[in-house]
Amino acid sequence: MSLVFAAVCSHAPGITGRAHMADPVVKDEFHAQFDRLGRALHASRPDAVIVIAAEHFANFFMNNMPAYAMGMADSYVGPIEDPAWLGIEKTKVPGAPELSRRLIAEVMQTVDVAYAEEWKFDHGIIVPLHFLTPDFKTPIIPVNINCQGPPLTPLHRAWTFGEALRRACDKVPERIAIVGTGGISHWPASPDSGKVNEAWDRTFMDRWCASDRAGMLSYTDEETYRDAGQGGFEIRTFIAVAAAAGGQGAIFHMKAIPIFAVTCTAAVMSVL
Repeated sequence: MSLVFAAVCSHAPGITGRAHMADPVVKDEFHAQFDRLGRALHASRPDAVIVIAAEHFANFFMNNMPAYAMGMADSYVGPIEDPAWLGIEKTKVPGAPELSRRLIAEVMQTVDVAYAEEWKFDHGIIVPLHFLTPDFKTPIIPVNINCQGPPLTPLHRAWTFGEALRRACDKVPERIAIVGTGGISHWPASPDSGKVNEAWDRTFMDRWCASDRAGMLSYTDEETYRDAGQGGFEIRTFIAVAAAAGGQGAIFHMKAIPIFAVTCTAAVMSVL
C-alpha cells in the first residue's frame, strides 16, 4: 500500500495574513493543531504529498476551466499573492514530475484529468504547506478541483476522482500522502465575509469522519450555496480525500474563527 497518510485542512488566507488580528489564544490553539498535523504527516515519511485544492483563478480561468487538473512540473513557485498580504514569503517548492506522470497516466484510465507543467501556488496550497511542510523541501504534486466556476463537477464525480487517485497511488512504490484543502463554510470576497455556519460544518465533518459516502454526496449545490456560501463548494476536496483513504477520521481542530473567515479545520483519516 503506497498511500501512507490522508488529511484535510482549511486554507483561508487570513490564517497567516490576519494572524496578528486574531485573539492570540484562539490563533495559537489552531496554529498548534495545524503544526501537529504537519508532524503527523512528517511521521508517515512520504516521498511526495498530493495536495488537492480549489485554486482561485490563479492558473485556470473561465476560458479553460478543467474539472480536475494535476501538476507535473519540476518545481512550483508561490504564493502568487502579495507575500506581505499573505504573511508567507515567496518560495520555490519541489515537484515530482516523473511520479506525477505515472499517477496521471493511471488516473486517466477511469477519470479524465488535465495536467500542467506550469503552476503557481496561491493560498489554497501555500498556506497549508506553511504548516505541513514548513521547510518547503517535500516534493508536492498539486491537484485542482474546480470549485469556482459553474458548472461544477458533481460530488459523486469528486468521489470517483478520489478513488482513481487511490488506485494510482497503490500502483507505485513511492510512499504518498494526500491532503485536501478548502473551507468548510465561508463566504469569501463578499459582504458576508467572516460569516461561517459552524453547525453545517459540524454535520459535514461528522459524515467525513465516519466515511459516510451517502451523507457526503447528499448535498446539492443550491443547498450548499445557501447554507455554506460559495466557499462551501470546496467540500469536493474533502470528499476526494475520504474516497482515497476509506478509513475513519479524527479532528485535531474545528472552530469558527471569524477574523480568518472560516471554521478552521484540521483532521486526519486512517488509510484502509
